[in-house]
Amino acid sequence: MQVYAHISDTHIGGSDQSVERTRLVMRHLLSFPGQLDAILVTGDIADHALVEEYETARDLLRSPIPLIICPGNHDRVPEFEKIIGPANQVLRLDGATIALADSSIPGRDDGHLSDETIAWLDEVLSERPEVPAFVGMHHPAVPLGVPYVDEIRLQEPERLAALLDRHPQVVAVFVGHAHTAVATTFAGRPLIVAPGVVSTLVTPTESGATVIVDYDLPPAFALHLFDADAGTLVTHFRPVTP
Repeated sequence: MQVYAHISDTHIGGSDQSVERTRLVMRHLLSFPGQLDAILVTGDIADHALVEEYETARDLLRSPIPLIICPGNHDRVPEFEKIIGPANQVLRLDGATIALADSSIPGRDDGHLSDETIAWLDEVLSERPEVPAFVGMHHPAVPLGVPYVDEIRLQEPERLAALLDRHPQVVAVFVGHAHTAVATTFAGRPLIVAPGVVSTLVTPTESGATVIVDYDLPPAFALHLFDADAGTLVTHFRPVTP
């Protein structure tokens, strides 16, 4: 069994609570008494893509547990890479490969996987075809029933689907961007959206409004349990309170 914590959308600098909410979640994860093999952070690390925001994020996300990060639409790759590291990152565990890809488009809120990023993913997944793999990015590849988010989701998702078809060892896709916990499917695999750390997006069904962002609901994370022998992935969603 492997266990991964999945957080997203810290938006450091975007609100007075962003730093404390991120610190709260990381303190909770690092205090786990049980097994935790990796921490995945799927984008929108900074809110304004300022160097000082990334410096704060780097300190907050420091971890003795293997941790990888990709950018989101609020991030800018040059500043991200200067402080955080490569925009495309891979973690090679004994029992799994986890690749987080850059789906950001400079100056835009929707997402796209560039030719270079698709080629990078293809190369990474070709290295160990016998080992189960997970692919992550910021933007969901499918509509989630939230119009505001659906308008700025991943463009040309068929490119990602074709990549996954070439690599049947990919178990699931992990994303962020929506600030709400979602479980759906894409290309015949689970697609799991991590809840937001900085805020929670409330669906139109619940609120009667197109966009409602709640900063009072607690930050939350996804906890993925992967059993390679059984071929099963189970995800739990957990709020974090002081």
